[in-house]
Amino acid sequence: MEIYHKLNQIRVQNKSNTKQKVFSIVSAMIIGAILGLAAKLVDAPGINPIFDNIGGRLGIWVFVAALLSVFSYSPKIAAVKVFVFFGSMLTVYYAYTVLFLHFFPERAIVFWGICAVISPVCAYIMWYARGNGLFSHMVSALPITALLSEGFELRHAYLPIHTHYYLIPWLMGVYLMMILVLLLIIPKNKMQFVVVLPIALILSFIMIYFNVLGRIFGGMNGVF
Repeated sequence: MEIYHKLNQIRVQNKSNTKQKVFSIVSAMIIGAILGLAAKLVDAPGINPIFDNIGGRLGIWVFVAALLSVFSYSPKIAAVKVFVFFGSMLTVYYAYTVLFLHFFPERAIVFWGICAVISPVCAYIMWYARGNGLFSHMVSALPITALLSEGFELRHAYLPIHTHYYLIPWLMGVYLMMILVLLLIIPKNKMQFVVVLPIALILSFIMIYFNVLGRIFGGMNGVF
């Protein structure tokens, strides 16, 4: 109860009825299914590789999950919404892969499955980003840190066709736009914005210096 009371001091849950909760969860499921299908369709030959390189990396999914989390009625709803989002997105993506392309990428399924399993915990914590105090500032900086770190590493991005390497600056531009959106939407006021950005820059520098993403994902990031 003491922990619950402290969390309520950071951010108070929004009042909602059952209909509103169900609608928000179903909406997250539909969004996940649509994005899962879109991510699979842009993975086809002849499609500009910039779309596949966006959908096949963590950044876009961190971005969407962060928005779904912070704009939920409560941390519990945030956890359910994000889990349902990833569940529907991955189900559609890999169902299409197996049923229509007759390919079963076991390693990739395990990797993204683990991401989906831990996503509710991340969403629960992320919900407090629009709260008050240092904890909220730190939480707000986490998705921005992930985007900054992965966006910086895009300079080493592998694009199968050499002539497509000119797209790397465009990919970085997409990451920059996602970062700006999070910076403008998540912080509740200018003061939080001023605090969050330096925290994200420091954390991303640490992640890049110690190659945290590379050590954690071991080359799996960017592979659906």
